[in-house]
Amino acid sequence: MVITGLSLKMEKIPLRTPFITALRKVESVENMVVILHTDTPLIGKGAAPATKAVTGEDLKSISYTIKDKIFPSLYKQPFDLKKLVALTHSSCRGNSSAKAAVEIALYNLACELKNQNLVKFLGGDPKELKTAVTISLNEPEIMAEDATDAFAKGFNILKIKVGGGDGKDTKRIKSVRKAATGAKLLIDANQAWNTKESLEIIADIKALDIELIEQPVSGDDIEGLKFITKHSSIPILADEAVFTLEDAKKIIDRQAADMINIKLMKCGGISKAIEIIEYCRSHGIKCMMGSMLEGPISITAAAKLVMAYPETFSYIDLDSPLLYKKIPAGSGLKFFKNTFTLEQYEPYSLYILQCNDGTYYTGVAKDVKKRLVEHNSLPNGAKYTRNRRPLTLAYEEKHNSKSAALKREIEVKKMTRKMKERLIKRSSLIC
Repeated sequence: MVITGLSLKMEKIPLRTPFITALRKVESVENMVVILHTDTPLIGKGAAPATKAVTGEDLKSISYTIKDKIFPSLYKQPFDLKKLVALTHSSCRGNSSAKAAVEIALYNLACELKNQNLVKFLGGDPKELKTAVTISLNEPEIMAEDATDAFAKGFNILKIKVGGGDGKDTKRIKSVRKAATGAKLLIDANQAWNTKESLEIIADIKALDIELIEQPVSGDDIEGLKFITKHSSIPILADEAVFTLEDAKKIIDRQAADMINIKLMKCGGISKAIEIIEYCRSHGIKCMMGSMLEGPISITAAAKLVMAYPETFSYIDLDSPLLYKKIPAGSGLKFFKNTFTLEQYEPYSLYILQCNDGTYYTGVAKDVKKRLVEHNSLPNGAKYTRNRRPLTLAYEEKHNSKSAALKREIEVKKMTRKMKERLIKRSSLIC
């Protein structure tokens, strides 16, 4: 199998309500979806969100990095996961989100070759997971109302965004605790406090049964983080202080935090996350699997990684799909309240047929060969193809569920003839 083509597509998913932190306010997920094509029906899907405030990348830079820096090093390469991952990371410096998107696509291809999901591929077993649900930064009274609503819906792990810079953070935390007395509370300051303010707030909330405080000070203030960790009665989680394995080693070796938050977009993908997981596991350090505000492809990859290494993770923060107005079809996850499981693996193919008049027909089938026979000779072929026989199979790509294949069918049907022809040739294709 050889890498033959690339598709890039911007995906925009509206949120039910604005997502507000100390760093930004967002009303929709803006996501770059990556498809790596091969000389077989197998494709690999990955994705990365625009998180300029954290990684310095926007959709334009992610697209440019993948198209002009990473993909040329992968093009026409025989499929060897280890080699292709190495080429991805050596293609340019930085750009961790772009690399993560390509890595997810490469691992997806490796799993398809073995007819496995990522959990099995990494030696684990699929299982239920519970994610924290975010309460966005707002006035204390509004946050209390949001927490009341979330807890009433069965969301029993709440991640509270603070860092308003207005002296109200203690009141925010106390208001949420009063509103959701039975919930686990995780506090995320998003680097907004200083050392003195952190310790004052910790002293004020120490009786509120708080699970952890995430990144209270700037990510580059390791000494401040260490001082807070040493004097805090509440566990401290390092987030923006840890992008790479080297960052994790520094935090752990200097005892600057009690836990590490791993995010695929920060560290550069699945292989880099595994390096951090293995190091934390060898040093007895528990982790959170976190995420940016992301689309379903990368969230699903992160969830599968947790399922493969369950003993390493004490907390999971993968609630983006719960914040969407509507979870897209083919997301890979099934949700019940804040508990999620994997969709059942059920391979379906997206196919393109060339009709005898030169036009194209796009469809979805579990068995493409059988469906082609139906189109060519049986009355239950499509109405469009009945008067355009004989038909030949021009293109096929496999998906791991019917809903994912149907979603892809909609995308392909919107393509121009020229775009479909480039897809059929599996050449570089920017949609």
